[in-house]
Amino acid sequence: MRIDPANPVPPTGIVRRIGRDQVPDHVPPELVFEPGLTYGPEFLADPHKFMAEMHGKYPPVFYNVGPFGNMWSVIKHEDALFVLRHAELFSNEDATPFPRDPAEWFYFIPIEIDPPDHRKYRNIVDPIVSPQGVLKLEDRIRALANDLIDDFIDKGECTFDEAFGRPLPVLVFLDLMGLPRAMCDTFVSWAMALLHSNDRQIMGDTLKTIGDYLKTAIAEKQASPDDGLVSRIVHAEIDGQPISEREAFGFVTFLFIAGLDTVFATLNLIWVWLAQNPERRQEIIDNPDKINAVVEELLRVHSVTFSGRTVAQDVTLRGIQLKKGDKITSILPACNFDPGVFPNPTEVDFNRPKKIILAFTVGVHSCMGAHLARLEVKIALQEWLRRIPEFRMKHGFKAEYRPGGVVGPETVPLVWDVALIP
Repeated sequence: MRIDPANPVPPTGIVRRIGRDQVPDHVPPELVFEPGLTYGPEFLADPHKFMAEMHGKYPPVFYNVGPFGNMWSVIKHEDALFVLRHAELFSNEDATPFPRDPAEWFYFIPIEIDPPDHRKYRNIVDPIVSPQGVLKLEDRIRALANDLIDDFIDKGECTFDEAFGRPLPVLVFLDLMGLPRAMCDTFVSWAMALLHSNDRQIMGDTLKTIGDYLKTAIAEKQASPDDGLVSRIVHAEIDGQPISEREAFGFVTFLFIAGLDTVFATLNLIWVWLAQNPERRQEIIDNPDKINAVVEELLRVHSVTFSGRTVAQDVTLRGIQLKKGDKITSILPACNFDPGVFPNPTEVDFNRPKKIILAFTVGVHSCMGAHLARLEVKIALQEWLRRIPEFRMKHGFKAEYRPGGVVGPETVPLVWDVALIP
């Protein structure tokens, strides 16, 4: 049934099943697995190795059970494309795991809005996040990258995640939103608690904290418009009518959550790889004309998110019956390691034939920030490698990962010889 974003109500007929005792009867027992995805010790030891090896350990479509929810899972590239491109079969209603107060329900807009209404909301922000829109930000992003590097280049070391990986994309995002840079650390702490706790009580409490702040920010933009996305949303119209309070709140809340962690995690992963692979780092430096292909390949092997849906009607996938109301998740990093699409998938190959990568999903619900993320990764690589071409991980480094739906190392300590700085 088509939902009304302006008058949101908690979804009906959608059941969250948790654990082996809540496996539906239509699920074949041989397809039930508990891989510990996002939280198990084997996953957390090396998440991307774990997801690359799923192709040899699990069926292409299997039923994933665990303490945070049961769902069908797909790991093949073509299956993810099918799921992500067919919103009429796989709905985004209730697609996010974040608990909300039923008395003050709202939809995360536009991710939980299916066509035809989905496009109406994207149109509000597309002028800013389109390929042409983000190119206008290039000089600003490049200047910020260099300002950040200026602060630590002469020290011969930095904690990359704190000094560069986090502030670069987050400060750009806050500027776009029209939110204060001074609250960067607070905002990031909220996002980390929400995305990495796996505790629904903590998630709910954190979401309320975020919501209380954003209500104030929205009220301020309502009274004093500016050029930021929050103001743009608050003053938007849908079908010729002013956007409702609930719509604006759901839209701003979703953007706030989505913009604070994914590029940060991606940069952390890429810089660990760069530090550990000096010859490949030099390959990037020696071939500046290949930078776009470099970005795509590094995004492929360092994807950080998953994409969940609700089965909207009974459908068969690889001969397996999925029932209306079932949950299904495309494990995007695993799909990007599909050996049938990307031969030798764990190898970083900057000369790969061009294929669709699923770092940002595809289809009508593809990530609105994908073009900005690509630009940020590109500029980060160009400016860092221009100024600090030689660096390595600090002695004794061992990557540690938090549980949660965005995959990235906890900290990235780097060192370099100041005498080798160009």
